Amino acid sequence: MLKVYKSVCEACAQLQELTVDTAEKGTWFNLINPTPSELEIVAEATHVSMDFLKAALDEEERSRTEIEDNCILVITNIPVVRGKDMYDTLPLGMIVTKDYVITVCLENNDVLSEFNPHNARLFSTFKKTRFIFQLLYRSATLYLRYLQHISRRTNDIEKQLRKSMKNKELFQLLELQKGLTYFAASLKSNGVVLEKLLRLRSSTHLQTFIKLYEEDEDLLEDVIIENKQAIEMVEMYSNILNGMMDTFASIISNNLNIVMKFLASMTIILAIPTMISSFFGMNVAGLPLAEHEQGFLIISGIAGVMTVLAAALLWRRGMFTL
Repeated sequence: MLKVYKSVCEACAQLQELTVDTAEKGTWFNLINPTPSELEIVAEATHVSMDFLKAALDEEERSRTEIEDNCILVITNIPVVRGKDMYDTLPLGMIVTKDYVITVCLENNDVLSEFNPHNARLFSTFKKTRFIFQLLYRSATLYLRYLQHISRRTNDIEKQLRKSMKNKELFQLLELQKGLTYFAASLKSNGVVLEKLLRLRSSTHLQTFIKLYEEDEDLLEDVIIENKQAIEMVEMYSNILNGMMDTFASIISNNLNIVMKFLASMTIILAIPTMISSFFGMNVAGLPLAEHEQGFLIISGIAGVMTVLAAALLWRRGMFTL
C-alpha cells in the first residue's frame, strides 16, 4: 500500500493526500507492505535506490543508519502487539532526502498510525528532520506503554499463580518473557542508532539535505532518554519475570507434592477396612467370629476403630495439610 501525504503549508495544521504524480517538495511517501510496482514508482519519483527502499522489508533487519549522496536511511525496530501476551518488534525504515520523507514498513503499526490528518497539527512533512525524530519518539513512548502493559499483566498472572497448579499461567509468563527479550535487543540497537544520529548533527555533508535545528536536537535527546529508560525497565521486568517463573514453577511442583501426599494418606486409610474385609471374606473354614451372631458388627467396628486410629496418626503427622 502506498499513501502520499503533504502538509498544506509549513505553518498549517492540515494534511492532504496526493498522488505520486502531484508529489512535490515536502511530500511524505508512506509504504506499507509495498508491491514491487509501488517500490519502483517511489524509486523513480524520489531517485532513492531500491536497496534503501527494500531494507526495512526484511523482518530480521537490525537498526542501523546508512548515508548516500542524496539521502540518509534510518532503520529502527518498533514495538508491535501480535495478540494477548504476545509482543514483538518490526523494522521501520525512514528515508530522508532533500525534498521528501519516505517511510517503509511491512505492516500497519501504532507508530505510523499516529501521524494522520486528525493529528496534522502535531507535525509537518516540511520539517523532515523533526518528523523523523517524532517517529522515533513515538516508537520510544510505545515501548514504555507496552512495558507498563506487561507489568500489569504480570501482576494479574501472579495472582492467578498463587492459587493455581496449571501450566497455563507459566506459558503466559513465557510469552511475556519472549516479548521482553525482543524489546531488549531492539532497544539496545535503537540506542546505537540514536547516538549515531546525535553525532551526525555536526556533519557538513548531512546538513546539505537535512537541516537540524536546536529544537530538533532537544527532541532527539528526549528520544535517547526515553530509549534508555525503556532499556532499564526491560532489564528490571526481565529479572522479575525470571524470578517469578522459577519461584512459581517450584510452588506448582510443591503444591503437586502436597496433593500427592494427601492422596497417599487417603489411600492408606481406605486400605485398612479393605484389608480387614478381604480377610474375613475368604471362603475358608476356621475364620474368627464366623459363627458369631454379631460377627459382622464386631468386624465392622474393628475396621472402623483401626481406620480412625490410622487417620489420627496421619493427621498428627500433617499428612492432610494443604
